[in-house]
Amino acid sequence: MTHDALTHFDAQGQAHMVDVGHKVTTRRVAVARGRITMLPGTLELITSGSAKKGDVLGIARIAGIQGAKKTSDLIPLCHPIGLTRVAVDFDIEPTTFSVACTATAEVNGQTGVEMEALTAVQVALLTIYDMCKAVDRGMTISDVHLLEKHGGKSGSWVAVK
Repeated sequence: MTHDALTHFDAQGQAHMVDVGHKVTTRRVAVARGRITMLPGTLELITSGSAKKGDVLGIARIAGIQGAKKTSDLIPLCHPIGLTRVAVDFDIEPTTFSVACTATAEVNGQTGVEMEALTAVQVALLTIYDMCKAVDRGMTISDVHLLEKHGGKSGSWVAVK
């Protein structure tokens, strides 16, 4: 694969912000998911609400939403966009001692929201790590990936399960 296939490089191979000015404004949605795996006792602290720093998942949800809103500040060539919705949800997975995070980002715009959904997941999971690291420094964040995206010229894409 050459840099010609990568949209963030110009004809000379220099990085640039993609021009989306000519694109049609459409409703765009992206869903991402990831997980954090921990010791059984750490998961118990989170689910019982007895973590020293408070409501771990509630704070992680807000952090994920905030992360989505700050994506263009973190990823150099991302466009700042006016998100219309960000949702961050958690699933407790007791058999694997993990918490799965799913983030959905939406916009009516000229560019997609995949990076915002992925950033929301990462920031939410990092917040769980931060809030629980005093009892479990060995937590592992993994499997962060795009589940689906809809809208724009390329239409819909759904990950193969």
